[in-house]
Amino acid sequence: MTLRIDWPRFVPLVTSEGARAALLLSLRTSVSATILCVLFGVPLALVLARTSFPGRRLVRSLVLLPLVLPPVVGGIALLYTFGRRGLIGSGLASLGVDVAFSTTAVVLAQAFVALPFLVLSLEGALRTIGTRYEAVGATLGAGRWTVLRRITLPLVLPALVSGAVLSFARALGEFGATLTFAGSLQGTTRTLPLEIYLQRETDPDAAVALSLVLVVVAVVVVGVAHRVRPLGSLDPRRTASPTTPPAAPGRAH
Repeated sequence: MTLRIDWPRFVPLVTSEGARAALLLSLRTSVSATILCVLFGVPLALVLARTSFPGRRLVRSLVLLPLVLPPVVGGIALLYTFGRRGLIGSGLASLGVDVAFSTTAVVLAQAFVALPFLVLSLEGALRTIGTRYEAVGATLGAGRWTVLRRITLPLVLPALVSGAVLSFARALGEFGATLTFAGSLQGTTRTLPLEIYLQRETDPDAAVALSLVLVVVAVVVVGVAHRVRPLGSLDPRRTASPTTPPAAPGRAH
């Protein structure tokens, strides 16, 4: 890719009005999508990892569906859900709220494809730590909210940060669902991947230059995710709680 870049024109290509608008829009919507993933993904992971109820496998399958579903199909599903004639969109349209082909649609499309990354990361961490620390906290009189805030979330914080970073990276590179559900309106829904696709037909040099920018951003994001210490690498002396109940006398440690 670097051999195909017109280096003398690189800066003007990546700082053009369209490129800057697409990059800034991608960053804003990706951050918003990541926040949505955290708000909905943390409760989902807690429910899937800590509770047992009829239909749990179905819920997990629906959450992980975007991993195997083509993004275009996901965009069509969102369109028929939140579009003007959609299941939810028709009611919103009667209130004067149009979701499809707006910046909100971009955020929803990105969150749809990015959510599984956070849920998978956090659910795996929750299952790894088990429930013994939470049980100790409850035994000492801590309420459920206190246990969640003071014990559970600090223990899975590395997995939460890593999952959020990966969700941001996936949202930043989203193309198919965004194009189908939000369209390509400059300054409103045209994200950087869509800008690259359009420039490929009119200005291949600009498309290659913008692709390099996206690759660099993705590498940095993935590098940040891998720098976060995984749960298993935590120092047991630091994770050991002073409230951990001692082993009964005569038992082997």
